Amino acid sequence: MGIMQPMSFDFDAAVTAPFRMRPGLRRLAPGARHLTPLAPGSPHQREKLAVLSAFAGQALLQSAGFDANAALRTLCEVAAREHPEVLAWDGVEAQSFALGVAVRSGELRTLHAGSFGLGDEISRCLTQLEPRWRLAGLLSLAFAEDIAIIDAATGHIPWLAVTLPSFWAPEEKVGLHFVQIHAPVADNELLLRAASALMQVVSGEQRWERFVWTITSHARLHAHPQRVDPQRWGDADEHDLPARAWWRSERQTFIPVAGTQQVLFTIAIQMQPLAELLRDPAKARALHEAVASMSAAVLDYRSLHSVHEPLLRWLARAAAGA
Repeated sequence: MGIMQPMSFDFDAAVTAPFRMRPGLRRLAPGARHLTPLAPGSPHQREKLAVLSAFAGQALLQSAGFDANAALRTLCEVAAREHPEVLAWDGVEAQSFALGVAVRSGELRTLHAGSFGLGDEISRCLTQLEPRWRLAGLLSLAFAEDIAIIDAATGHIPWLAVTLPSFWAPEEKVGLHFVQIHAPVADNELLLRAASALMQVVSGEQRWERFVWTITSHARLHAHPQRVDPQRWGDADEHDLPARAWWRSERQTFIPVAGTQQVLFTIAIQMQPLAELLRDPAKARALHEAVASMSAAVLDYRSLHSVHEPLLRWLARAAAGA
């Protein structure tokens, strides 16, 4: 069981050559949604539950003195408007019908037993969280998206609820400026140069989205650096790649918080065996061109340097329909 509806990752818009790290913003289409409900017992929900149960201190993070209440109210309003069958919000209490729980001012209330046999685990997990984090925990388990709050006035990220990070440690990023957070990213000149304008754009009335992707040997959604094999590919060759390579993609959206200069930043992860994606020769060709154009710095940053040549050979064969 997976997500309850497909997350919209635009392959053609995201996979281009030459490959460049850039903001890549585009306007959300009319009717497009920010949030994606999780099917009970889905891999997303199970991994998120495991992280919040065992590593909440690395996933739920806040700068001292920051007030996230306005942003969380906005997130609940969006969730209830987009998916009233999943979540109800009356301005004070959030009710998750699938999880069988409600949160009001940090207090947890059981609605029913929940579904897919996770009701007790979910209730226990949310009970163990600090009261100020229970609403964020409920939203994290009900929807695929992880959430960050951006202070567009300063460019800092004072709040994170990130259970499925992509090879970065949320506890090392909370409170930092956008430029500091992206400083380790390879070939980041375009991204950093656009930082100030990006803050202004995403905090306006227009809704935006962007897409990010990579190829990895790490098969899990949760990719905190402490729980990822540092060797990644080991001695993999082109014969091993079809069984080991995964396509990891992100859809990110921005939700302005009315009356503030805060912006909710959503991150939705999807995983797919790369071999499945390459059944389409056109996608294989586009991916071959993008990977072939990556700089040495990008290949190192994405841990693809050791498999660059065998990966290109495999992509070429797939592009030819082999």
